[in-house]
Amino acid sequence: MFTAVMRDPNLCRRVVERLLQTQIGELTTPAYEKVIKQTKDGKSIRLDIYAKEESKNTVYDMEMQNLNRKSISSLNLPKRSRYYQSMIDRNILGEGKEYSELSESNVIFICTFDPFGYDLTQYSFEEKCDELPDLKLCDGTRKIFFNTRTSKKDIPKSLKKLYNYINSGEPSDELTNDLEKAVERARNNEELEAEYMNNSLFYTDAKNEGREEGREEGREEGRIEGAIDIMLEMNCSETDIIAKLIKTFGISEEEAQTRYDEHAASNVIS
Repeated sequence: MFTAVMRDPNLCRRVVERLLQTQIGELTTPAYEKVIKQTKDGKSIRLDIYAKEESKNTVYDMEMQNLNRKSISSLNLPKRSRYYQSMIDRNILGEGKEYSELSESNVIFICTFDPFGYDLTQYSFEEKCDELPDLKLCDGTRKIFFNTRTSKKDIPKSLKKLYNYINSGEPSDELTNDLEKAVERARNNEELEAEYMNNSLFYTDAKNEGREEGREEGREEGRIEGAIDIMLEMNCSETDIIAKLIKTFGISEEEAQTRYDEHAASNVIS
């Protein structure tokens, strides 16, 4: 639902401002699930939310990241952020353009876990000189990992409210109430649901997620568990999940139901 509600440029801007704790200019209509292709045969990436602040020639890529029973190391967030940055630059620059035309860019991961284990509110990275730490490269790139599970007490109150909403789904101020209303509208929008559920990207994501789970867990069941995780994040009903498992993995209705029940039983919160 994150990518769906962030389509609203005003809501997207307010979330970015809350995260960065600073005001920014108006954003272009955020690109939803933006795909950037490298070459005809090369690897492509799909960005959750990609928006540009025209007044400052600055782009924002925001990714919502959950563990879904994976290890933090298996997500490889540092190198993923590096690759995302390189592909964003390639997309901006294009053929025949000058380096000076590159936008300032922010690759943002909103993590519902501590990505580096130091319990910081956020981890911000910019290029700088090893010999002179105060000397920044000023290449216009920044990578920020937000830790919504931080236990720090000195976190800004407004950011804490956003973190609490992301973690619990319970709104507590104007922004989070507006986010909740947008989520409800998205859930009730059949066209919006169909756009992604019937899109080939869903089947690609489900299979890829499943393969990663399968490799990590060393058993075939992991492929389907990964797909179920994706659909649960999308708030799909049990009926829809069963139907999609059948279509995506070519299994019987009985097996799909069994996989769903096993997954539900193994993820009961005591």
